[in-house]
Amino acid sequence: MDEAHMLNTCEGYVDWRNRPAVRGRHGGILAASFVLVVEVLENLAFLANASNLVLYLSKFMHFSPSSSANVVTNFMGTAFLLALLGGFLADAFLPTYYIYLISASIESLGLLVLTIQACVTSLKPPPCLSASTSISCEQVDGRKALMLFAGLYLVALGVGGIKGSLPPHGAEQFDENTLQGRKQRSAFFNYYVFCLSCGALIAVTIVVWVEDNKGWQWGFGVSTATILLSIPIFLIGSPVYRTKVPIGSPVTTIFKVLAAAVYKSYKSRDSSNSAIGMDTSRTSYTTETSEGEDRNTKRKEPSQTPTESLEFVNRAVKNKTVNPMLECTAEQVEEVKIVLRIFPIFMSTIMLNCCLAQLSTFSVQQASTMNTDLGSLKVPPASLPVFPVVFIMILAPIYNHIIIPFARKVTKSETGITHLQRIGTGLVLSVVAMAVAALVEMKRKRVAANSGLVNSTKPLPITFLWIALQYLFLGSADLFTLAGMMEFFFTEAPKSMRSLATSLSWASLAMGYYLSSVLVSLINTITSKYRDTPWLFGSNLNKYHLERFYWLMCILSGLNLSHYLFWASRYKYKSMRKSLSQPNN
Repeated sequence: MDEAHMLNTCEGYVDWRNRPAVRGRHGGILAASFVLVVEVLENLAFLANASNLVLYLSKFMHFSPSSSANVVTNFMGTAFLLALLGGFLADAFLPTYYIYLISASIESLGLLVLTIQACVTSLKPPPCLSASTSISCEQVDGRKALMLFAGLYLVALGVGGIKGSLPPHGAEQFDENTLQGRKQRSAFFNYYVFCLSCGALIAVTIVVWVEDNKGWQWGFGVSTATILLSIPIFLIGSPVYRTKVPIGSPVTTIFKVLAAAVYKSYKSRDSSNSAIGMDTSRTSYTTETSEGEDRNTKRKEPSQTPTESLEFVNRAVKNKTVNPMLECTAEQVEEVKIVLRIFPIFMSTIMLNCCLAQLSTFSVQQASTMNTDLGSLKVPPASLPVFPVVFIMILAPIYNHIIIPFARKVTKSETGITHLQRIGTGLVLSVVAMAVAALVEMKRKRVAANSGLVNSTKPLPITFLWIALQYLFLGSADLFTLAGMMEFFFTEAPKSMRSLATSLSWASLAMGYYLSSVLVSLINTITSKYRDTPWLFGSNLNKYHLERFYWLMCILSGLNLSHYLFWASRYKYKSMRKSLSQPNN
């Protein structure tokens, strides 16, 4: 009986009490369902404020439009970049189960700080007086600014930990050794993006309405209550979770292999040819001839053959080193090779996320200058993301239940549509979205000029639904790319660094937001040398050259697409490499 129990345990996984996880009792759809519900609440709490934060900073904290945009992009960029910290800790030290609980507590603390500041008038700068007075608006500073940024970056730290731990925690509930488990895991990532959208839908409609009509203290309060509610819901699923046991720092492995490769490459230059030949004959990899590669690979790593493009990494195991700290195994070398193969794909997604950054900054400010009436309903500008969110919520189930099964029948493959094809589709849509955004901005400014409202704060006689077009294209791009990235990084990464690899999806978002801030600052610096005022500077959006910025983004996105196609066309999936070396199984 005990022997049967041992055979039924999941190797490398434990339950919440640190006992071996048992198949049939731990993991599966039920366990992942708790993760999906928690993600709805977590994303609601985060996006309820992030989507409208640019207006809060400009109206109540008195930042200029460009400064508000930079604060928001830096805040969101930091939140997503800190997902790498959450992923690293989950792989190296603490299970994803505990990382989530700690991170949710930190985020709730940050939201509580922001709620208190929004409630207490003395903790905010004085309101702006009318334009007829000589007193201008005072931007938040001193201890008030410290409180604002302390709250924001506590939220960012909490969000980062959650983003780095929750998706891999859900994905680890499925058995990758079975076809059904792999299909369910793929469906999980699709529905994870669906749940992100569910939380976003509530955030950009109900909570944003509360913030605009009842006060920001209520908006922050709703977010605080929501993230606190997610903790007991997550804990309810504890008896059915299975959690991967951390097995040490993946970053240490990466740096050790690369350091060993550099060290041995340098040392080999000083070695005699005879000594090199003698050492190579007993090493795990040989790179002089393809025959040597095949022979040695079969001996040490029968499932993977080193590629010529990554020949340099093989040197980490080529010669015996006198430094035991640089001793590497063939398995570690192959893990690092996988990371190096997926890195160019990761880099290619940053530009798309730079485009997505515009949805929470300039696009919201554009909409705030337009007619936001929809019949008798006045739509808050920050609720514009409702268009891509609803589209994602409709498309995600269709994609999972109709498109993917059809693609599997046509291609006779397990995935139907590959991860890289999904990412590529998103990149194409981002190019289209930026072209549409530039054309819409040209139309908006033309209406402002023709109506004589360039210097007015009155709404322009043009409906905000024009802005919805760019939201629609970028929302579609987000659906294809985010789910594709998360599944691609999780599936392709070595098991020892899956949480960290999945966090690359969020790190790409972070770098996209940072790149947006850098581009805005760089464009303003360059254009200020040739014009009286830079393209993206001042408090009047009608005097911005936002259309030029969007055209520049369109061109950069096109170049990025070419860069992506170069690497994607040369990438071989891990499963493909295994099948080539093990054709009978």
